Amino acid sequence: MELANMKGVGPKSIALLNKLNIYDIEDLLEFYPYRYNIYKPVDLETSEDNTNVTINALIESTPRLSYIKKNFNRLSFKALTNNLLINVTIFNRSFLYKHLSVGKNIMLVGKYNKQKNAFVASELKLGILTEPKIEPIYHIIKGLKNSQISTYIKQALTENKNLTDYIPEEIVGKYNFLSKEEAIKIIHDPKTINQIKQAKIRLIYEEFFIFMLKINYLKNKNKQIEGTKKIFSKEKIKDFINNLPFPLTKDQNIAVEECLRDLKSSKKMNRLLQGDVGSGKTIVAIITMYANSLSGYQSALMAPTEILARQHYETIKSTLDPYQIRVGLLVGSQKKSEHQKLVEQLVNGEIDVLIGTHALISEDVTFKNLGLVITDEQHRFGVNQRGNLQNKGLSPDTIYMSATPIPRTYALTIYQDMDTSVIKTKPNGRKEIKTFVKKESELKDVLLNILEEIKKGHQVYVVAPSILENEERNVRDVNNLKSSFDTAFQNKVSIEVLHGKLATKEKEKIMNRFQTGETKILIATTVIEVGVDVKNATTIVIFNAEMFGLATIHQLRGRVGRNDLDSYCYLISDYDIERLKVLEKSNDGFYISEQDFLMRREGDLFGTKQSGDMVFKIADLKKDFKILLQTKEDTKHYLEQNKELEEKYKKILQSITNVD
Repeated sequence: MELANMKGVGPKSIALLNKLNIYDIEDLLEFYPYRYNIYKPVDLETSEDNTNVTINALIESTPRLSYIKKNFNRLSFKALTNNLLINVTIFNRSFLYKHLSVGKNIMLVGKYNKQKNAFVASELKLGILTEPKIEPIYHIIKGLKNSQISTYIKQALTENKNLTDYIPEEIVGKYNFLSKEEAIKIIHDPKTINQIKQAKIRLIYEEFFIFMLKINYLKNKNKQIEGTKKIFSKEKIKDFINNLPFPLTKDQNIAVEECLRDLKSSKKMNRLLQGDVGSGKTIVAIITMYANSLSGYQSALMAPTEILARQHYETIKSTLDPYQIRVGLLVGSQKKSEHQKLVEQLVNGEIDVLIGTHALISEDVTFKNLGLVITDEQHRFGVNQRGNLQNKGLSPDTIYMSATPIPRTYALTIYQDMDTSVIKTKPNGRKEIKTFVKKESELKDVLLNILEEIKKGHQVYVVAPSILENEERNVRDVNNLKSSFDTAFQNKVSIEVLHGKLATKEKEKIMNRFQTGETKILIATTVIEVGVDVKNATTIVIFNAEMFGLATIHQLRGRVGRNDLDSYCYLISDYDIERLKVLEKSNDGFYISEQDFLMRREGDLFGTKQSGDMVFKIADLKKDFKILLQTKEDTKHYLEQNKELEEKYKKILQSITNVD
């Protein structure tokens, strides 16, 4: 059944659901609650003072509505609960006023102060609760209510009976799992906490099973794939390295040797090039592309953003131009005529190295003889996208670059189908970034330090966790910070705002002005996290730092310190100080990622947003790691025992590689 055929779901609701990545009934049923409210009525006489409780009550006085200020109102009335008359107050619920009257039964959630006989409610629902109730809470957007999502899901549960169960029957029996249908029903409409646990384990296992089936399938397939031996002159490579304007570090030299050895091998290269922020992975990739070109093959490098793709293009073109290696750029914002010309040059072999975004995997992009594929910040591309690019060549060698240091335990599982090169040492001349955790009350000192850096001719990044104002939490947004900084610097410093919702061309113009030094302060969201390289930037200030993972902050501060100048990172936060101080002590991304793994309450290995196949709807790589390890073994065993796969598995594997 389509969303449009559901009762009460019109075009406006469909558009809002689409924003939540809900496009069909299956997406709707797999839009899982992120938490639950548990309502169990108590007697205030025996409950603890000032703790969150649920009570049933009867309205005893006419409710009064008063406005404290424009967007802040208060409802107050007397209510009777278990023969106890209490004074009830609830804020910002003016819409309930017309539904409340003397004699109405209600349910309240909130805190009771026995001394004042005052109940401050956070929730008010019409009617009483006769037995404990568990209410699922969903991540929603403006225009959609939690109750609407619940209604749509309940309707979908009664209509839809065709959910594909991806856990093999023998494994369902082995672990005594619930059926897929039962687990989905419970997760959205549970009766007990234990039911939620059972349903979650089953659904988490299935997500990881699909993911690890892909990984293990690729691992097995890669073993069987014959690569193409690349033949090139060692002397030319040596001369190329000697002519670079800087010496390679020890780790870079080792990584280059490993990549070149893979190129020469008849086995297909499948290598993860992992290096901390600013460690110099790009030059390793360039040397490998040069060797690939000497062998007569084309190379492709795919970056996650247009800003990063253009940056790579400039760097790679200037490095390879003297060697008559033709470099092209393919991004989504190019004119159709420009795109068409590049596609023709590519298929005719007139381009040796193509840099681009996911535009590289467009159907009309055809290579003459693709021999090497490199993806940057590879965790941001799903297994599907990586496979699509590789399929454009006849078994091309593949390098995945990542500046996200991943704890070894994770890497061995998630990237078990790859060989790994790690660059830890930083290029000569790079200084450690000095990091300081500061409270909001200390902001004046930070602003004075920023002014000093600007007077020296340097530039500054300022990071906000949000694009828009968030009334529920005291969270800084980019526009609020722009206004504050304009006031602080009396509009005498050029300041611009950058975020992901701006049009591509607008983002490019803003970034270009910052790169040329025209803009002194760039206020941005984490859109600057990956790859943006402005060597003159010496300071980064991160607001509401408690909202970010340590690994993400480490990535962000890597935007400065890309020169031989003293560089600074200020973390502004009144919370979670102990965790943030890890960054004051260390600039080692691998150490920081391990600490992040140990200290974070909720795990997101890859920063604020995962993408591609790393997006899990209910599973969490950190919290559910034991289940991931189990699916690693189970999928391996399943593939060994089932040479002929069922159609449902062929279908999900077809998206990453050709499965007959």
